Amino acid sequence: MTDHLSIRPRRLRQSAPMRALVRETTLRPSALVLPAFVREGIREPQPISSMPGVVQHTLDSLVDEGRRAIEAGIGGLMLFGVPTTKDATGSGAIDPDGILNVATARLRDEFGDDLLVMTDLCLDEFTDHGHCGVLDDRGRVDNDATLEVYSQMAVAQAEAGAHLVGPSGMMDGQVGVIRRALDRAGFTDVTILAYTAKYASAFYGPFREAVNSSLTGDRRTYQQDPANLREALRELELDVAEGADIVMVKPGMPYLDVLTRVAEASPVPVAAYQVSGEYAMIQAAAERGWIDRERAILESLTGFVRAGADVVLTYAAIEAARWITEPRQVAR
Repeated sequence: MTDHLSIRPRRLRQSAPMRALVRETTLRPSALVLPAFVREGIREPQPISSMPGVVQHTLDSLVDEGRRAIEAGIGGLMLFGVPTTKDATGSGAIDPDGILNVATARLRDEFGDDLLVMTDLCLDEFTDHGHCGVLDDRGRVDNDATLEVYSQMAVAQAEAGAHLVGPSGMMDGQVGVIRRALDRAGFTDVTILAYTAKYASAFYGPFREAVNSSLTGDRRTYQQDPANLREALRELELDVAEGADIVMVKPGMPYLDVLTRVAEASPVPVAAYQVSGEYAMIQAAAERGWIDRERAILESLTGFVRAGADVVLTYAAIEAARWITEPRQVAR
């Protein structure tokens, strides 16, 4: 029977050069973005126990990380601030002397346009209740009051030097309000990466430690229900109409179907976020010797790109970029 097998797909898998020749999906270092945490009031980087290899940076160590990012050729840094004090309205987010704005300015002063500086535009790190917006007198997140703060936060981040702002709070109308505020302030070139489909996920757990979260309750009234897909396409339509330059699906791996549908429908570039819980699972399994860490990370990132992502946020961005450019020798 084997004498009659004229169609043999294995011919294209027989060697590393052959596999490289016909490979359909390619990871690029420049498509990877490193989320980075900068904490106010510390003298040394602080390890994050639930995310081995990731730290809360000082301003100086953040600069060092920025230099490594440039050397690795990745797409940029997405900054998250960890302040020493918080309040009900997250006032530190709009303060020019707030940690996130100070860190942004420091990176721009050090690197100019050589490093793409992106900033998380959300209040959860800055509020004493840990929610992504301002609360009303019944303890609910007030969408429209939050939008006013977001508009101020966007301008503050742009004034600090952000190339790109990433509104992640899932407030209705956030992209339009931010775009108008930036344009009125003269920041027409500042890019908006909209967290278009951000789900109320269990995979954010380690991130809570990373930003010293004060969250009480949950975020299900504003983040998307994990069971819904059509809702993501509606959010996509709204964000693009309001002026989003890039849209994103978050988390990544449990939502590859959503990512594909969004990518098929989107007229703008699409990003995916390999969130803290996804990263932590790979780390934990690798530490126990259950999986090959490098291969697992590269395989997962390839999956995002194959599903339609043009940009991937991952805590392994610098390492992955080096693996891509200097691949290890593996068995043929």
